Amino acid sequence: GQLPTWLQGILLRNGPGMHTIGDTKYNHWFDGLALLHSFTFKNGEVYYRSKYLRSDTYNNNIEANRIVVSEFGTMAYPDPCKNIFSKAFSYLSHTIPEFTDNCLINIMKTGEDFYVTSETNFIRKINPQTLETLEKVDYSKYVAVNVATSHPHYDSAGNILNMGTSIVDKGKTKYILFKIPPSVPEKEKKKSCFKHLEVVCSIPSRSLLHPSYYHSFGVTENYIIFIEQPFELDIVKMATAYMRGVNWASCLTYHKEDKTWFHFVDKKTKKEVSTKFYTDAMVLFHHINAYEEDGHIVFDIIAYTDNSLYDMFYLKNLNKDFEENNKLTSIPTSKRFVVPLQCDKDAEVGSNLVTLPSAATAVKEKDGSIYCQPEILCEGIELPRINYDCNGKKYKYVFATEVQWSPVPTKIVKFNLQTKEMLHWGEDHCWPSEPVFVPSPDAREEDNGVVLTCVVKSDPKEAPFLLVLDAKTFKELGRATVDVEMHLDLHGMFIPEKDLKTQTE
Repeated sequence: GQLPTWLQGILLRNGPGMHTIGDTKYNHWFDGLALLHSFTFKNGEVYYRSKYLRSDTYNNNIEANRIVVSEFGTMAYPDPCKNIFSKAFSYLSHTIPEFTDNCLINIMKTGEDFYVTSETNFIRKINPQTLETLEKVDYSKYVAVNVATSHPHYDSAGNILNMGTSIVDKGKTKYILFKIPPSVPEKEKKKSCFKHLEVVCSIPSRSLLHPSYYHSFGVTENYIIFIEQPFELDIVKMATAYMRGVNWASCLTYHKEDKTWFHFVDKKTKKEVSTKFYTDAMVLFHHINAYEEDGHIVFDIIAYTDNSLYDMFYLKNLNKDFEENNKLTSIPTSKRFVVPLQCDKDAEVGSNLVTLPSAATAVKEKDGSIYCQPEILCEGIELPRINYDCNGKKYKYVFATEVQWSPVPTKIVKFNLQTKEMLHWGEDHCWPSEPVFVPSPDAREEDNGVVLTCVVKSDPKEAPFLLVLDAKTFKELGRATVDVEMHLDLHGMFIPEKDLKTQTE
């Protein structure tokens, strides 16, 4: 096919790549050593490159020729030949674990720099053109967090918004929202922008020892949306996990009888909205988008009724009959919540406070809290992406992978939120990755542009390819076949040519 002439830049993707080191194997697919790969678009041609992230974790494992750094689903143990004292010391030092810098989930842009991210306190700078691994940044040096999300947001000024959890710090466990500026003042050129990191707000956890797990959060023009779900990390279990010989993933528990709480932080006042909003128990990983309308916050998420998704990806389940044997017990459901911020104080108990035309409700309870029920938008989509120019604004389209009862995506879709119409791309034996939307330079409409996805074939003898679709019609414009073993990955980002520093190859 043919690529649009304006498509110039790099599609950068990240995900787990190596799962066996020496005689040792990771237990979980999400534990594998990070493998970066990129497609560079230049004058109608596509160049492919891939490279393992040279994290400290990677280097230590390769040097020892075994897994020596623990990951979320795999606990690693020191050399068994060590004496009893160093073993005892090792147990103690693992109570607040030294986390891995195997940043395998996403990519983040800060100013002119690019970092790979995961859910620990470490991120790694990379060169997006050569995929070379550069310095390691520890968030906890700049803000008291033990873990942070891999899905930051960017505002129009280029600031990064992110959040992390501060575990039992000075007797409190809290969720911290923080902001990183894109650049530093001229006179401080030698300093990093992380030195200017600013805490926007902290939200106390409902429980000291059971903070909520979260993978992403939402933003609108004036608010930050954080969902405290009853899918929680048990800190005591985590502190003793190493000693008990279990992985950290086993310290996550879902309490299906509990509530899910919504927190809204006003960006200007840096304070949380005082009304208590909640819904039924659910598990969510990805926010799609959010916006404000007539005194309401409207936010769209993908939710599950249980936490079975994570269990699917234990490597013992990823065998040749994977698709047949592994069925999700909860299908991902796209839900729209509509939350009335300006609610009438005198409204009757039991009345629905939503005044927008929507199937979503927000009902006032006796204690003044508000119980929210969503409108169901659609089922069976994951890894949602939007035209990021519409982030925090009213929007119309979601691009996503389609997953039915199996956790492996077989199609990509474009979903129209207004008409509920869905366009699909799929081919037999093809597993596409998260679709990335790239707007055309003179775009007038939200879906003017292309959608990029890497497609892996389920038959290892067939070559994978990069697919380019017209975002409006979802018709194929072209594909670039790559004769390498390509891995299923997690998330990625398109970097337009103008955002690439003229780094010499």
